[in-house]
Amino acid sequence: MALLSIFKRHPTFDHGIYPVEHKDLTADKPIRRLPFAPELVIPLAQHKGVPAVPLVKVGQEVVRGEPIARAEGFLSVPMHAPATGVIRAIALTPTADGPKTQAIFLKVYEAASQEVLYDLERDLDAMTPDEIVAAVQDAGLVGLGGGAFPSHVKMKPPAGKVIETVIVNGCECEPYLTCDHRIMLEQSDALIRGIKLALKATGAKRAIIGVEDNKLDAVAHLRAVIPKDLPITAEAVETKYPQGAEKMLIKSILRKEVPVGGLPADIGVAVYNVGTLAQMGDLLPKGRGLIERVVTVSGPAVANPGNFMVPIGTPLRFLLGQVGLAADRVGEVILGGPMMGMAVASLDVPVTKAVSGVVALEREDPDLARRKVYPCIKCGECLKACPISLNPSMLGELALARQYDRMASEFNLNQCFECGCCAYVCPSNIPLTQYFRIAKSINRDKNG
Repeated sequence: MALLSIFKRHPTFDHGIYPVEHKDLTADKPIRRLPFAPELVIPLAQHKGVPAVPLVKVGQEVVRGEPIARAEGFLSVPMHAPATGVIRAIALTPTADGPKTQAIFLKVYEAASQEVLYDLERDLDAMTPDEIVAAVQDAGLVGLGGGAFPSHVKMKPPAGKVIETVIVNGCECEPYLTCDHRIMLEQSDALIRGIKLALKATGAKRAIIGVEDNKLDAVAHLRAVIPKDLPITAEAVETKYPQGAEKMLIKSILRKEVPVGGLPADIGVAVYNVGTLAQMGDLLPKGRGLIERVVTVSGPAVANPGNFMVPIGTPLRFLLGQVGLAADRVGEVILGGPMMGMAVASLDVPVTKAVSGVVALEREDPDLARRKVYPCIKCGECLKACPISLNPSMLGELALARQYDRMASEFNLNQCFECGCCAYVCPSNIPLTQYFRIAKSINRDKNG
């Protein structure tokens, strides 16, 4: 029976790819803390929506956990001090995607204990769904899988929508990344509390934790610790990229499809990352804000890869210095995973709420080799790989012809979530994902 279970095929979606995982570098490394950086840089725009507004002034002392920026409306979240220290400046800072953004610069007091001194305990059982939504916003929680969409917004179903199922995303399909894996193994109590809160807030009747089958130890652990009286199950899905995309995971687990242009709520589903719900389960009972997150730091240019609890605002230069970055060999540093992550031009970029991983590749890495781009040979490999059944070949041809409007109106460009599958399999080395990002950006600018 044990042998049969090994070869059992777990549910999945159509198409997709199987990149080399590289997860063995950190999968067995427990989460641990590193020293605080001398200065933390907290951008006011770390989430989808409206940037936060500063509550502090230059020269003001703050304690760890204290609110330092307020949310500006419903589609926004506040910021909290990741350390005890003094506000040195409120100024522009570099970002991973290029433009500078306003940020709070916090000089850390080296002699401080860095105990969280700002909290307000809550009775979760007595809270109404609306009170939970408000508490999640007050905590500054966003999607920690990389999307950074304000979590409280997803917990309040749109008018006329009924949420029946909460899907908890524990797939972590990006190569190198293992922070979610460790969270499921080490923070399962907080995760279960967070799932209970999501169920109560959304009104859903059940929750399903979806985990890729390269993490069966996490599936077994969760099944062992989930209380029998809770409507929560843990299910294995096939290890395939991009299994962690919410539309793909919904298809794999529920065999339902989100309508084109629609949201998971349209079919009665809400999807949350395991890291988000674990933080929710940890922070809300104490009335605290999000000031740190688990980050995988890995790659061939890192001497001591691992999973680390990192204060929000930690500069990459400091973080990589703590894990033994081979500065003379590093070719590229990526925030997130290598498939959908963003290469940074400066190591002065800080870790934000959206950063699940930092991957440092060597100059000699074959993935960084400058490859000649050849014309499309119409092989169809990109069509086989695309998880949402677009025609990347045609979209690429239209991009070269600068027919960006046609890409959107006739070939569903906006349905592309830039997973990178098409570019990964292209034998002509065409950077299709980059073409699509540029096309969408131009269309956004043109259409306001």
